[in-house]
Amino acid sequence: MLLLVALVATASWSYGFAQEIPMQSPISITKFQKSARMTCEIQTLQENFDDTVIHWYKQKEGEAPQRLLFVSGGKATIESGFQTNRYLVERSSVQKQCFLTIKDVIPGDAATYYCAYWDPRIKYFGTGTKLIVSEKGSSPPANSEILQKKHENQITYVCLIEKFYPEVIRVTWTEDKKEVTDNVVKGDTWLSTKEDEYSIASWLTVPAENEDKKYYCKYEHEKEKASLSTQVNSVKTAPQEEDCRTVFNKDQLMHRTAYLIYIILLLKSSMYYLIILFFIYRVWASTKHQGKRA
Repeated sequence: MLLLVALVATASWSYGFAQEIPMQSPISITKFQKSARMTCEIQTLQENFDDTVIHWYKQKEGEAPQRLLFVSGGKATIESGFQTNRYLVERSSVQKQCFLTIKDVIPGDAATYYCAYWDPRIKYFGTGTKLIVSEKGSSPPANSEILQKKHENQITYVCLIEKFYPEVIRVTWTEDKKEVTDNVVKGDTWLSTKEDEYSIASWLTVPAENEDKKYYCKYEHEKEKASLSTQVNSVKTAPQEEDCRTVFNKDQLMHRTAYLIYIILLLKSSMYYLIILFFIYRVWASTKHQGKRA
């Protein structure tokens, strides 16, 4: 689905105009047996918002997206297979927003929801809102910081965001209010030492002469939005003998190390077990052989 969004965004430029894909919020919702409400905003729409047909799609993990409903002329039409009374759609012409509310959330509602609209040539999908059905409440990051390491003629900033739930998070780098995409690497989320707590890191590498420039690491989570600056006293210098990527990966490495040690011990115990069985078999075979000779 993300590939589809990227293709749509690229195609919009090929037609000679820049269309921004619909922005959805929040990026995730964690609910159980309550209503979930999500927003689709289409600020760059050139046509009359009230005349635009807006569609909502539901995509369960590992499956193709299904159209849930569409809104035309102020009326919502629910597709067959979905309960009509569980979905409420509202529109705001002034803000160019469309709201979808799912009532009495159940496990079967867990999915990513996309809003969409199209002109005669292209369909534009939104950024998506993931609905997590869980009795466990969401929690914001317990810690966030920027580490830095100088190496020859460049500086690497590591934005570390730790211990949040759910795992859905959006991390971006900006400079002078503009998003920075060059020389940015975003890592995957990993489980921390405590179950259901996730962490993530993102790297930004800049020339050493840009040391005085102010970069921001911004993250958006279900429970919190925040911005960290590279030009504050709280920025820590990573130990020179360690690679930046190992500084924040210690929790993950501890888990992997413990797992490997467990496997090694298991293999050792298995070997000892086989050796003991072998000697028992040799003694038994020898005794049996002597018995036959007697």
